[in-house]
Amino acid sequence: MPLLRYAVSASLVVVATIATGLPARASQDVPKPQQTPNLSGVHDFDFFIGSWRTHSRRLKYRLVGSHDWEEFDGTIRSFSLMGGLANVDDTEFDTPEGVYRGVAPRAYDPKTGLWAIWWIDGRNPHGALDPPVKGRFVHGIGTFYASDTLRGKPIKVRFIWSQITPTTAHWEQAYSGDGGRTWETNWIQDVRRVK
Repeated sequence: MPLLRYAVSASLVVVATIATGLPARASQDVPKPQQTPNLSGVHDFDFFIGSWRTHSRRLKYRLVGSHDWEEFDGTIRSFSLMGGLANVDDTEFDTPEGVYRGVAPRAYDPKTGLWAIWWIDGRNPHGALDPPVKGRFVHGIGTFYASDTLRGKPIKVRFIWSQITPTTAHWEQAYSGDGGRTWETNWIQDVRRVK
């Protein structure tokens, strides 16, 4: 019996020694169950894939009480990417200051059901990207928000997509200098499908 007790004790010491040399499993190492992706809004921007003519009204000076607007036309070509989880607009505006180009990438997050929209400004293509506006469509109206700065002060930014038909749509951009209590619309754009 002492020999058996000795063998069991020795085995437990070996197992304990080996176990202490193995890394412990942390909670993040245990695979979590996959949550069901929220694909309810993945097709929200499908309406915009194609070529468009634009007419814009843009406020020249923002959040200073200005009522001085300028108008100009442009074109947008929109392409679907990543199997519909992203798209991008190639934009050209014929502004009073000259031709202005930019790119608007959008990406859908199936974890949150939100779209994010960025803007790459052709006048400064290597400059820092503005924070993306994020949001979704509800009852045919897409509303997207971001926190940003203007002249060194914090502002809120809002995009609204509305009045969507197979051949037309309406987009507006607004800024708020008071945390979203009041909004000043500074860019209004109507688009008409070319193809």
